[in-house]
Amino acid sequence: MTRLTIYNEDMSGTPVNIADSNEVVSSLANIGVLLEHWDADQQLPSDADQDAVIAAYQSSIDKLNEQYGFKSIDVVSLNPDHPNKKEFREKFLAEHTHDDFEVRFFVEGSGLFYLHISDKVYLVMCEAGDLISVPANTTHWFDMGENPHFKCIRLFTTEDGWVGNFTGSEIAKQFPDYDTHKAAVL
Repeated sequence: MTRLTIYNEDMSGTPVNIADSNEVVSSLANIGVLLEHWDADQQLPSDADQDAVIAAYQSSIDKLNEQYGFKSIDVVSLNPDHPNKKEFREKFLAEHTHDDFEVRFFVEGSGLFYLHISDKVYLVMCEAGDLISVPANTTHWFDMGENPHFKCIRLFTTEDGWVGNFTGSEIAKQFPDYDTHKAAVL
C-alpha cells in the first residue's frame, strides 16, 4: 500500500502519516504530483524482459503518452545481488531536480521518493502498481534501500532520459532512509 509521510523541512513537529490511498492521491495532487494505480494487461513472469514489461502495461502507457508525448521509455530493475547497487543508491540519494518531469511506474518491489516542496518534505512510499509523476524542477531524491528490489518503467519526454541537476544540499541526510522509514510505517 502506498503511504505518504509529511515532514517539516527542519524536522520540527510531528510528521503527518497518511495511509488512505484516496487521501494520499489528493494530498499529492495538491502539490502537483500525480499518483495512479495501474493493473497489467497480462500476467508477467518475474524474469520478464523490457519488451514484455512494456507490453503488459501498453494500454496505460498509451493513455499517458497521448497526453505527454514520451520520446523514451525503458525498464530499470535492481535487486539485492546487483553488483552496483551501492553506487546507484548513492547517486539517487542526493537532492536534485530534472528539466523534465520524472515518471516512474513500479512493476515490482518498492522505493521511497522524497519531494522537497516549499518548507515540507513529502516521503512517498511507492509499491508495485504505483505510477508517480514528479513535476519538472521539483527538488527531490530517491532511496531504494540497502538491498533494493524494484522493477520500474521509466518514461521521458526527452531523448536524453534521466539527467539530474544536483542542488548540493545535504538535506537528504536529515531524513530517515528507506529501510528505517519502511520499518517505522509498516
